[in-house]
Amino acid sequence: MAAGDSFSVTTPIFYVNDAPHIGHAYTEVAVDVLARWHRQSGADTWSLTGTDEHGQKILRTAVANGVTPKEWADKLVADAWIPLLKTIDIANDDFIRTTEERHESVVQQFLQKLYDDGLIYDGEYEGYYCVGCEEYKQQSDLVDGAGEFAGQYVCPIHGRPVEVLKEKNYFFRMSQFQQRLLALYESQPDFIQPDSLRNEIVSFVRRGLDDLSISRQSFDWGVRVPWDDKHVVYVWFDALINYISALGWRPDAPAELFDRFWPSSHIVGKDIARFHAVVWPAMLMAADLPVPRRVFGHGWLLVGGEKMSKSKLTGIAPSQITEVFGSDAFRYYFMRAIAFGQDGSFSWEDLAARYQAELANGFGNLASRVVAMVGRYCDGVVPEAGAASEAEAGIQRTVADAAGTASAAIDRFAIHDAIAAVWSIVDELNGYLTVQEPWKVAKDESQAERLHTILYTAAEGLRALAVLLSPVLPQATQKLWAALGAEPHLGALADQRIPDAGEWGRLPAGARTQALEALFPRIEHEATA
Repeated sequence: MAAGDSFSVTTPIFYVNDAPHIGHAYTEVAVDVLARWHRQSGADTWSLTGTDEHGQKILRTAVANGVTPKEWADKLVADAWIPLLKTIDIANDDFIRTTEERHESVVQQFLQKLYDDGLIYDGEYEGYYCVGCEEYKQQSDLVDGAGEFAGQYVCPIHGRPVEVLKEKNYFFRMSQFQQRLLALYESQPDFIQPDSLRNEIVSFVRRGLDDLSISRQSFDWGVRVPWDDKHVVYVWFDALINYISALGWRPDAPAELFDRFWPSSHIVGKDIARFHAVVWPAMLMAADLPVPRRVFGHGWLLVGGEKMSKSKLTGIAPSQITEVFGSDAFRYYFMRAIAFGQDGSFSWEDLAARYQAELANGFGNLASRVVAMVGRYCDGVVPEAGAASEAEAGIQRTVADAAGTASAAIDRFAIHDAIAAVWSIVDELNGYLTVQEPWKVAKDESQAERLHTILYTAAEGLRALAVLLSPVLPQATQKLWAALGAEPHLGALADQRIPDAGEWGRLPAGARTQALEALFPRIEHEATA
């Protein structure tokens, strides 16, 4: 990516009916890694997350807890959702709440524009409604209930019976945009990713689109329809607009952030991809605005074979993991162990095994050994390399190839492939040290130049690793950067450009190392859910 380009990326905004679990944190980390990587690649970068606080589900949860919906939302945001960002080291640029005036006013202006342009009409709707999804369902989307729900239609996502609702609503003429959507999918094959999701969405739209009910009058917790205050805006129609309300969009008014960063790429769970890849671009087309740059639907986190869910008691709080393994390990595990875009299973055993083998023994031990040897054999000063052999040339090729391969993977949102490419440096350096045996070379004074070449090669490899892994492991790489003594010569780690990371020889001889504590300490007690 060329310096000067812009990159903006969003999480979905999350319902505040309950505290976040690791499924929410998984999305947050993915977006954060993409944003950090692009920022360090020289792109003008902006990342957004936030909370969705309107709708029937929030209203019912608040009533059940004896508070107002706003009181419930305020408490959950303050006590759970904002702290989550610190727990997993998220460096977002903005946090949008749909109860903020800056959002609600934009929803009303957006809606009024569509109404004035004849794209909204009133009518009556009757259908099956899932409160958990906040969505009307087709009968074909539902399954037959069993046990206590026998004889009822059940939402397959939430496992709860749907309700039959009939009310007068306002409708968005979404059906008018079917052909424009299909033309979009055809002209931009990567607009929806991965391909399996793209095929599903295209097939859905080809079957024909209905107009979308966009208001409710059976409850009152939501943004008021500006020309009819007996109605509140359908929560999804309201929520999707957050992506431009956070950027300050207004009809017929300049918006510096909007002009600078829209269109954004949306990272969402595959179960809500249809809203983002069908409803949202149709809304934007109706308002004569650019559609998103990309909609990427990642897979589900599975625990015991079931989608992560509080209602099914499979939800695990991120802090349960970070309190044992740390935030870097959390970020690494979920980005490395699961192919981004596919479902993945979480287990404590797999997490513990990867922590020990890949982080503690692989990367952490490599860093500790190299810094310690520079300290022991070179008085803590990075030595000047002598003549390079084929072994050093091989490391240099590995570093250059890894940097290029990882950046290409990030461009297609294949975070797991990017980390695997960078990890090839870890594996190659560990193998290099095993073969070169600097601890033996150090015993022969006539081999001083060879020793210095080996240690410089290892230290420079760690310099590249610190830069390339900093979007994933921000804490460990910062410690390593300090231990290498790089900052006085090269500047802050956050200012290092990823496209330059593969260039060999950037760490200067003479850099003074510092003692390095274990980046990934041994976990003495067994983690349990």
